Amino acid sequence: MTLLPPQDLNTWLSALLLNTVLIALAQRAPLLTRSGWIHAGLLGTLLWGALGWRGWLAVVVYLLLGSLVTRLGLREKSARGLAEGRGGRRGPENVWGSALVGCLIALLACRAPQGAIAPLLLAFAASFCAKLADTFGSEIGKRWGRRTVLITSLRPVPPGTEGAVSLEGTAASLLGALLMALVLHLLGLLPSGVPAAVAVSAGMAATLLESLVGATLQQRLGWLSNEVVNGLQTLMAALLALALGAVLVPS
Repeated sequence: MTLLPPQDLNTWLSALLLNTVLIALAQRAPLLTRSGWIHAGLLGTLLWGALGWRGWLAVVVYLLLGSLVTRLGLREKSARGLAEGRGGRRGPENVWGSALVGCLIALLACRAPQGAIAPLLLAFAASFCAKLADTFGSEIGKRWGRRTVLITSLRPVPPGTEGAVSLEGTAASLLGALLMALVLHLLGLLPSGVPAAVAVSAGMAATLLESLVGATLQQRLGWLSNEVVNGLQTLMAALLALALGAVLVPS
């Protein structure tokens, strides 16, 4: 059973103070834009207040791993026009596109009855397994994918095409999901065995569905930005984990 912090004013004031200090110390690191750091501080406050330091640290590790893989082969990706903008620094839209669903789940978990906490933490875990899977698959696939095809037709397309997949990118996605599950397990937020397998499976399924959305809808709907698609991906992962968990994970 995962113990969540008490939901009182002191908990939230402490979370705000700690994150203010930490963001002030960390903002020189080339991970986020200036406004990105401000939004990361708000996200960190909400996560620390809802789930305690474990939930906060899980998302920090996600950010570090995602930023690290973004920088792999950065020179080559930049030369081919495939690199993330701003030198890989993430802005507010990236922060919330990746973590809004997980943050909302954390806020639900801290107010939920005891019996609902474990399923919600499973959904939280799956959302971040999906997002790190997506980041690993995209960044490694763009640089090292030997044969990139469109997920709907398997027609060869240039790396970086919306909805494109490769064998190398898919393997990297699985690695990202497994790494995130391991981090969450070590932090005590995700049990090993069936729950971990559910989180990874839901994350991978949502990553493939995200590619399908990219191939079929993103070019047709102007409002369907990368950040919105990221949010949909994490939501799909969370919902899949809840559904699978209800069947496979003993209560």
